[in-house]
Amino acid sequence: MWQFGMALLLLGGLPPDGAAQLAKVSRLQAALQRVASDPELVQAVRAQNARGMTLATIRAEDDVWLSTPALTPFKQRVLDARCSRVLARHREALGHRVVAEAFAMDRLGALVGATRRTSDYWQGDEEKFQVPFREGRMLEEKPFFDESSQAYVVQVSLPVRDAGRVIGAVTLSLSLLDL
Repeated sequence: MWQFGMALLLLGGLPPDGAAQLAKVSRLQAALQRVASDPELVQAVRAQNARGMTLATIRAEDDVWLSTPALTPFKQRVLDARCSRVLARHREALGHRVVAEAFAMDRLGALVGATRRTSDYWQGDEEKFQVPFREGRMLEEKPFFDESSQAYVVQVSLPVRDAGRVIGAVTLSLSLLDL
């Protein structure tokens, strides 16, 4: 078993204690589920879904988001949203260094809230949205070095449910060095 862990570390470019840190991610599952089921987060996703935004509108907003690296009023509104405050509260409870970032998405993959500026507004074309939303299950992605947070992270994405129905998704980037 230790040979597999060593191979993972060498091939994956993880820090020396990476295998032990990955095991800690599994122990956080209950806390991560609490984030995904937080009533305020569910309400925020429900409210954004009720706005009835079209995919064309979301994609247009994503184009603007991508074309402007600066912190625009639109990006600031997302960061100041009630959902962002809920995510920040959970990030603090789990450890602000443990959770490098967190963001929630609506039924189409548009951001509802985030703890930091994301590279794009629309996540709907990414596995971190598609697996939890379409399949209703948690996705734990492979660890990678995240340039923006300057940390080795693993992204864990979970479905956001309202009365048992999947209405969105939430992603938490966990810093492997700080677990």
